[in-house]
Amino acid sequence: MTNHIVLFEPLMPANTGNIARTCAGTDTVLDLIEPLGFSVDDKHLKRAGLDYWNKVNINYHHNLPDFIKGIKPDSKLFLVSKFAEQDYTQPDYSEMIKGDFYFLFGKETTGLPEMFMRNNAEKAIRIPQDDSHIRALNLSNTCAIVIYEVLRQQQFNGLERTHTYEYDKLK
Repeated sequence: MTNHIVLFEPLMPANTGNIARTCAGTDTVLDLIEPLGFSVDDKHLKRAGLDYWNKVNINYHHNLPDFIKGIKPDSKLFLVSKFAEQDYTQPDYSEMIKGDFYFLFGKETTGLPEMFMRNNAEKAIRIPQDDSHIRALNLSNTCAIVIYEVLRQQQFNGLERTHTYEYDKLK
């Protein structure tokens, strides 16, 4: 079982770079659905991802149907949208499945295509927010919130400490 963060037509290189850094730190696959609103050579993208790009497993998909076609049969797809009825903490992500978990996030400006959302409403999850103050949470923050809930339910499997620090030296 592998977790995937999937970005539908991301526009902002800094968001994607930050998300890539989160993926590197959580051993999460990053799937990017084209077209991208930037070049993968963009300096802002690289700066946001720092020197972690070689630690990120990235898959590129030509479009949304291409991505959907590539999902393994035993996998579970979740659509992250502020319009969903179900909160992101409600599904059981600890459930052992043969496939992978995919978390599909929409474009920063318009989200996921409306007809796609209507046809897959039962797969949608949301992070509660006060819509009277903001249109949406930042995409990179949203990805981090969701993936850390998933990992919490999975007992942070594979994220054990690899380094120990001698804090006594700091005193």
